[in-house]
Amino acid sequence: MKRSEKKEFIQKLKEEISTSSSVIVAHYSGLTVSESEELRSDMRNNGAKFKVTKNRLTKLALAQTQFKDLADLFTGPTAIAYSDDPVAPAKVAVSFEKKLEKFKIIGGGYDGEKIDYNKINFLATLPSMDELRGKIVGLISAPAQKIASIVKEPAGQMARLVSAKSER
Repeated sequence: MKRSEKKEFIQKLKEEISTSSSVIVAHYSGLTVSESEELRSDMRNNGAKFKVTKNRLTKLALAQTQFKDLADLFTGPTAIAYSDDPVAPAKVAVSFEKKLEKFKIIGGGYDGEKIDYNKINFLATLPSMDELRGKIVGLISAPAQKIASIVKEPAGQMARLVSAKSER
């Protein structure tokens, strides 16, 4: 990579990470190309990004973000997963780690705070933003459906009564 390419890479990564609410750092040594592509695809499908980067460049990008405390995690063959959805990268990384021994989560960050493996596992158990939105919409629309059925019910009872009388 040329010096100008490195600067562009650092700037782009810094912008992406600074808008993220969570970052997961993992060792990926030994993954095959197909396994890496599967992981990238799963991340993308869940609204997260996954990158294998040079540690030095990643540390430079992190230094100017809320995740600067994660710099010490970047030793050896590391990769990062990040998203504005705090749960998405954790969910995919934890499920992928269970499938493959070669992929190991070593730490991460949530809203600028460094988190350990246990907190990442906790994040992975939480519902995603889309699931939460669905639940909220369901809760909001439920009272309206109940009101409609209550208002409609007396007319239904009256129709059944008239129908029963007319059949006799």
